[in-house]
Amino acid sequence: MSTLTQPRSGDAKTSGSYLRYELLRLLRNRRFFVLSLGFPLILYIFIAAPNRNVTDFAGTGLSAPLYYMVGLAAFGTMSSMLSTGTRIAAERAIGWNRQLRITPLSSRAYLRAKVLTAYLMALLTIGLLFASGLALGVRLPAADWVSMTLLILVALIPFAAFGVLLGHLLTTDTIGPTMGGITGVLALVSGTWFPIGHGVFYQIARLLPSYWLVQASHVALGGPAWSTLGWAVVVVWTLVVGALAVRAYLRDTQRV
Repeated sequence: MSTLTQPRSGDAKTSGSYLRYELLRLLRNRRFFVLSLGFPLILYIFIAAPNRNVTDFAGTGLSAPLYYMVGLAAFGTMSSMLSTGTRIAAERAIGWNRQLRITPLSSRAYLRAKVLTAYLMALLTIGLLFASGLALGVRLPAADWVSMTLLILVALIPFAAFGVLLGHLLTTDTIGPTMGGITGVLALVSGTWFPIGHGVFYQIARLLPSYWLVQASHVALGGPAWSTLGWAVVVVWTLVVGALAVRAYLRDTQRV
C-alpha cells in the first residue's frame, strides 16, 4: 500500500491536532501573515483608488475597481497557495517531515492541513480585497459575489498542488525567488494588470489556470464566467500537477 493512502490508527484525532498546530503556526508568524495579506491590499488601493470612477476599464465592461479587485485577488491568492511550498521546504530542511512520519499522522492528513491553511490565507485575501472593492464603489448582486468567489476557489486547486510540488522539489534558498517569479509571470500574462484580448499572450494565457482565475470577474456581466475551455484547462492542470506533486512527495518521503 502506498505511503499516501496507508491508514493509521488514531488518524482523525491526530489530523485535527496537526491542523490546529498548522493554523496556530501560521497566525503566529506575524511578518508572513501581514505581508501576505497587506501587499495585494496596498497594491489595490494605490492602483484602483485613482481610477475609481472608470466604469468601462479598457473596454472590458468592468469598472476599474472591479477589474483590479479580482485581478489582485488572483495575484494574492496564487501567492497564498504557493506559500505551502515555502513551509514544506522549510520543514524538509530541518527534518521535521521525517519526524512526522513516525507519528500516527497520515500523509493525506499532512497534505490536507497544508492545503487548508493555504486556502485560509486565500479566503482572508479575498475578503480584504472585496471589502476594499466595496469601499471604492464596487456593487454586485449577492449571487454574483458568491459565484465569483466560488470560481476563484475552484481555480486555485491546481495552485495548491503546485505549492506541494515546489515544496518537495526545491530548497529554502531557491523556493522564494522561484515562487515570486512564477507568481509575477503568471500575473503578467494572465491579465492581472491589464486586459489581454488578442495576440500571442492571449493564446498562451487561455491555456493557464491563472487566466481563468482572473476571468472569474466576468460573472459580473451576467453571462457565463468560464467557457468549456476554461473548465478543461483547470481540470487538466489539476490532474497533471497533482500527479507530479504526489510523485514528488512519495519520492521525497521514501528516501532513507
